[in-house]
Amino acid sequence: MSKSGNRMEVPQAKDAMNRFKMEVASELGVNLKEGYNGDLTSREAGSVGGEMVRQMIKKQEESMR
Repeated sequence: MSKSGNRMEVPQAKDAMNRFKMEVASELGVNLKEGYNGDLTSREAGSVGGEMVRQMIKKQEESMR
């Protein structure tokens, strides 16, 4: 059994997810930068991840119609 954890299996997916994360952070007004972001609050970081999930779910639901 493989333990992949958060590792991306497709290298291009990592780049796409990083671009998506930066786009969402920008939309939310969160000052996300490349590299270390330890100065973000938990609320700011969570809002970016939560919005990413909401947008991915919405896109998947729309593609199922």
